Amino acid sequence: MAVHHAPSHRPSAAFGSRLRHAVSRPAKDAVRPVATTATAARALAAARAVLGFVFLWAFLDKAFGWGYATKSSNSWVNGGSPTKGFLSHVSAGPLQSTFHHMAGQAWADWLFMLGLLGIGLALVGGIALRVTATAGTLLLALMWAAEWPPAQHLANGAASGSSNPVADYHLVYALLLIALAATGAGDTWGLGRRWAALPIVRDHSWLR
Repeated sequence: MAVHHAPSHRPSAAFGSRLRHAVSRPAKDAVRPVATTATAARALAAARAVLGFVFLWAFLDKAFGWGYATKSSNSWVNGGSPTKGFLSHVSAGPLQSTFHHMAGQAWADWLFMLGLLGIGLALVGGIALRVTATAGTLLLALMWAAEWPPAQHLANGAASGSSNPVADYHLVYALLLIALAATGAGDTWGLGRRWAALPIVRDHSWLR
């Protein structure tokens, strides 16, 4: 009587070799290593803090006249206007007369200074980044319009000194603000998670 052997269920050597090769080869859509994600989060958090310090320093120097961009005698606390010197000298762009009218107005000074302070504190703390990105982009857009980089010459015919007609630091800062808000950069080295846990923030995602 012929004896029939049951087929072996052990994978062949060739199949085993292919299996080992497939396992050892990383998939194209493999999840990024945790270390890479953590490093990116820390880099964004550092960028957030530094940008926040830019706004905070501008507020403090204009408010107290620490002798960098603002002399003590011209400081806000000593009766100086944070907007008059800059806006009254706008000499390029289609909004010259508008900025001249705003220069030195109390409401303009308060809005400008509160904007600098609020944006700076929010960035350093890592909270309300969506609102901060919106307010910061608007403020930077107005500052860009006041400097008007597209102009090659000022109203008096002198060279404007503009190095780029479109992309200057205002645009870079605005894009960074948007990126920080979009990536939740306040969760690392910040109060973003605690802020998001507040009932009013949970109910209104635009406050994140």
